Amino acid sequence: MIKLRRFIPHNLFPRLIRFVRGTPPLTTKDVFIGEIAVGRGQPCFFVGEIGINHNGSLEIAKKLIDATAAAGAQAVKFQKRTVAAVYSPEELAKPRAVDRTVLENAISRGVLSKEAVDRLLRSDFKESTNGDLKWALEFTEAEYRELFGYAKEKGLLCFASPWDLASVDFLEKLGPPCHKIASAMMTNYNLLKKVKAAGRPVILSTGMSTMEEVTAAINVIGSDNLIILHTVSTYPSKEEELNLQLITRLRELFPTTPIGYSGHEKTLAPSLMAVSLGAHLIERHLTLDKTMFGTDQSASLEPQEFAQLIRDVRLIEQAAGSRLKTVLPSELPIREKLRKV
Repeated sequence: MIKLRRFIPHNLFPRLIRFVRGTPPLTTKDVFIGEIAVGRGQPCFFVGEIGINHNGSLEIAKKLIDATAAAGAQAVKFQKRTVAAVYSPEELAKPRAVDRTVLENAISRGVLSKEAVDRLLRSDFKESTNGDLKWALEFTEAEYRELFGYAKEKGLLCFASPWDLASVDFLEKLGPPCHKIASAMMTNYNLLKKVKAAGRPVILSTGMSTMEEVTAAINVIGSDNLIILHTVSTYPSKEEELNLQLITRLRELFPTTPIGYSGHEKTLAPSLMAVSLGAHLIERHLTLDKTMFGTDQSASLEPQEFAQLIRDVRLIEQAAGSRLKTVLPSELPIREKLRKV
């Protein structure tokens, strides 16, 4: 057996040993997000990714929470950034056209600096910057508490992707059921260590990453209480880019870890295929209208599409059945009528 190891991929060798010895294969360990189990044999867990599609509006955010609940999902997710930590002063100062409604709402919420407000009012909102938008998209602690509470009232779990160390501390004050690592943050090992230290379940997106980077991130986070998501980080993604077969590869490489899919394509079929390939969690961006202002809107599903996706997945789950071939009771009358030999 030792000689065979030279010719067998390292990740498959333990499975061969178990086969030869007659021991059962490793099975996925459930990860609990709140009180909901995610894993093999469990219904697919759905996350409505609100992200930054709220445009800094509590009203829009609540409507997206309503849509997530109405669709039958289990959770909603936001993105949390400490603006000054994530972006350089040069990046924030870059001119950027921003929807006037977004800026007016930010001024009314008091999240823009006096300099920004004076500049915007003086120029009739024409001299807007990238920084104006980034600050406008960030909710305060009081606003987040309101949204977390609203989601709970709707029967949803609520969490976010922290993009920096301070954002982990910020979210920890809200008591989230888990943390999500965005694909862009996968190689930020200080952030991974900070999230791991929080002791909550972790959902890890793997877009724009090599398998070596994925493995390195998992080595930092640990495989306990972890859910891995296959992701392609283009917005929107083209179907030919999605490489959904990687879901089965991830299930082979990490057999005890729930595997999911975070999709940015415009259509529903790839997410349905992901479930058919064994995805335990599906995350899709949600928008009220794909034509709204914002970078992620066009890569998102509108409420009726998200609801249709969940309905179709539940039908797939009902139809999956088992690997056993039997004659169903409902088939017996037809069998009696049609089978003559």
